[in-house]
Amino acid sequence: MILNTGARTDTVQYFSEWLLKRFEEGYVCTRNPLFPNKVTRYELSPDKIDAVMFCSKNYAPILPRLREITDKYRTYFHYTITAYGKDLEPGVPSLDESIQTLTELEAIVGKKRIAWRYDPVLLTGTYTIERHFDTFAYLAEKLAPHVDRCIFSFVEPYKKLETNMPELIPMTRADKDRLAEGLGRIAAGHRLWLQTCGTNGDYSQYGIHASGCATLEILGRANACEFRELKHRGLREGCHCIESRDIGAYDSCLNGCKYCYANKSPQKARENFRLHDPDSPLLPGHIEKDDVVTLGNQKSFLKSSARQRSLFD
Repeated sequence: MILNTGARTDTVQYFSEWLLKRFEEGYVCTRNPLFPNKVTRYELSPDKIDAVMFCSKNYAPILPRLREITDKYRTYFHYTITAYGKDLEPGVPSLDESIQTLTELEAIVGKKRIAWRYDPVLLTGTYTIERHFDTFAYLAEKLAPHVDRCIFSFVEPYKKLETNMPELIPMTRADKDRLAEGLGRIAAGHRLWLQTCGTNGDYSQYGIHASGCATLEILGRANACEFRELKHRGLREGCHCIESRDIGAYDSCLNGCKYCYANKSPQKARENFRLHDPDSPLLPGHIEKDDVVTLGNQKSFLKSSARQRSLFD
């Protein structure tokens, strides 16, 4: 099973103590977002977890104790660093702080386990195409020596963005092509592997590789292990990633990013954050008497030989 810690919330930045305790105690529970009384329990012993995937905008809180996880589990880290300031990402550190933290992360896990995410790419009166090029060039120069690849995507026009981001400028195909050409050119200048995420668009003419930011090929190469050759179902339209199990919760991230799909509102996130107990197996709240708890299906994607070797690592 591939364990995902950061698709629904920035677990590393705001819930590191809880996450580390879950690994220490060897299990975690997650509430079904569509059927709230249904809870799934996952065992976190190393023989049950093929790899742990992280995604965060600030790894600083977990760095002092990260080896408690990396010494026992295969891992891969997505680090999101964008062009946006506090007006769009109020809870996110500055560019230079993020660059410093990423280099500290690389010293622990190595560059092959780190992907820099520059997404979502969006346009406003402040964040123009030219500003993206300037910021991306600055970041690429600093980060290329420390990451395995860079991943970007264009913003999805979710309905709630009409309310949360009225300043958002709809992106045309010409805008996307111009952005792709510029980002591809900058990445090539720094010998940085650039690929899309969650899109079926073909930008290969600009030196940009196809989607699939969490594939068994990437995880296997990063961790020197062999996975079975399996079809990657993806998580949404345009996604070509391997399936994973997310242990986070929607409406719980305090970063406050205006473009976020995982929060209904900053107020709702604050409400759920107040329900958080680091000692609970659930990220927000506790197991209630009416909850139905079942064991999750934890099938392995590793080749049989790799699973056998892992028992003696």
